[in-house]
Amino acid sequence: MKCMYCGCIDSKVIDSRTTEDGTSIRRRRECINCGRRFTTYETVENTPIFVIKSGGVRQAFDPNKIKAGIIKACEKRPVAASDIDKLVADIQKKIYNSLVQEISSKEIGEMVCEGLKEIDEVAYVRFASVYRSFTDTSSFMKELEKMVKKEKK
Repeated sequence: MKCMYCGCIDSKVIDSRTTEDGTSIRRRRECINCGRRFTTYETVENTPIFVIKSGGVRQAFDPNKIKAGIIKACEKRPVAASDIDKLVADIQKKIYNSLVQEISSKEIGEMVCEGLKEIDEVAYVRFASVYRSFTDTSSFMKELEKMVKKEKK
């Protein structure tokens, strides 16, 4: 780390501790050349992930949009806020761990559907009806029949 006072590139770390929010490390350093002290911060570099919408438009990944959709699907259902937060965190972790820079909104929608199936079936059907654009009752019934068949197995 280059000293801000004399420009020397040699310094020693005197103290290291995480910041209050836990997102970075604060390091207190001392320059080997001039002896002056300065502080540096080390943070994780996030690679931006883009979501490719069905129309081909790219948007920055925003977990809050996923959460808003899940909350809407779970409206008036006995689903705990902690379950919603955990589902959003799990989806976010899957996306970041996939090491891709672009992901389709369809893949994200499938992840949400899978998670909602485990949490609340009514919320799942609500989300799927919007996500999969059910146009009539027969497509809606097909999805319900799939769920019933899986339950019987």
